[in-house]
Amino acid sequence: MRRFLIDFNITYNTNKPQEFCFLTIFVALKKGLLSKFVVSARKYRPVRFEDVIGQNHIARTLQNAIQTDQLAHAFLFCGPRGVGKTTCARILAKVINCENPVNKVEPCNECSSCKSFNENASFNIFELDAASNNSVEHIRTLIEQVRYQPQHGSHKVFIIDEVHMLSTQAFNAFLKTLEEPPPYAIFILATTEKHKIIPTILSRCQIFDFKRIQPSDIVLQLEKICKEEHREAEAEALHQIAVKADGGMRDALSIFDKVAGASGEKITYKDVISNLNILDYEYYFRMVDAFLKCDLPAVLNILDEVVRNGFDTESFVQGLAEHFRELLVAKDVNTIGLMECSEAVRQRYFNQASLAEEGFVLTALQILNTCDLTLGRAANKRLHTEIALSKICYAKQAYAADFFAGQADAIKKKMT
Repeated sequence: MRRFLIDFNITYNTNKPQEFCFLTIFVALKKGLLSKFVVSARKYRPVRFEDVIGQNHIARTLQNAIQTDQLAHAFLFCGPRGVGKTTCARILAKVINCENPVNKVEPCNECSSCKSFNENASFNIFELDAASNNSVEHIRTLIEQVRYQPQHGSHKVFIIDEVHMLSTQAFNAFLKTLEEPPPYAIFILATTEKHKIIPTILSRCQIFDFKRIQPSDIVLQLEKICKEEHREAEAEALHQIAVKADGGMRDALSIFDKVAGASGEKITYKDVISNLNILDYEYYFRMVDAFLKCDLPAVLNILDEVVRNGFDTESFVQGLAEHFRELLVAKDVNTIGLMECSEAVRQRYFNQASLAEEGFVLTALQILNTCDLTLGRAANKRLHTEIALSKICYAKQAYAADFFAGQADAIKKKMT
């Protein structure tokens, strides 16, 4: 400790140990060594059904079941990672035993039952991670707990996460209890791989399918968190985080923490692509502009710039194909909703799509798809990519030649 204070050039009275201790703690807090930082995924985890993002259909169904007292004895929550399965299971477990539920469907978070649950001290709610506790012995221990009635509250709730990881013997040992549990027991199973669960378990559960969260919903949540944390963020930066999260709120919050830790007071688009090692969409716009001008040297130089910046050609080909897909979508007002980008970038797609013929876009997509399929087997990946880009460039020339030939024919007809 003394060495610690000396390093920071802090003087203290050696005859007063209290002063020494206080200064040490103060400096540690100042330097963040005793920081109480909580990751956003935990800090902003929903505590009520109305706070759950993107799963309104499930929250509403569970609320109706609670209100009408028609809760099943076993639930199976299925869906991708980070979309709210365990969160909804915990909220359901909490509201069932809440002493003063809000509108009969939301936990009050103030009664002794809710407080004990929030402090991980509830005797009525048991959680088992089947990924690491998947043997028959673990299930038998859980079954033993089922036999005892709840000390407080009306129900005992058993949450089994990653239930598909249970062994076949564990599933079989669990069947009888799951089929005929005591009236006070409720089981909530959660999984990302429903197909791995045996049919006899599926037939005994009420199944809820969680869906991926839309990027727009993730962006709205990230904006709220930025406001809470007193941080500024560019709209395109948050949207890029949402797209990278691939429908998972937990992944989005983890990425947000990573980027926020490396950024200053404002989270920018450049910060996001730098920290996540994502290729800037500016390269794709420049590449298509070069295609539209039939400028093959510019096309090859842009690819060289991408490679020199440390990106592999496979990622570039896949990203360019996605860019052409966005151009195709931008050409029709009926498909605008399929675009996953901010308004400013969407306008750039509209402008570029207006300059590209639909046939050329489809041809480019076909060439890039073929290149992506065969690139893994290519001995020289860069050469393979350059050949594909050259084909796209000359395909544009062919479309341009056809266009001018058509224009010439039209002029001749008018003259005659």
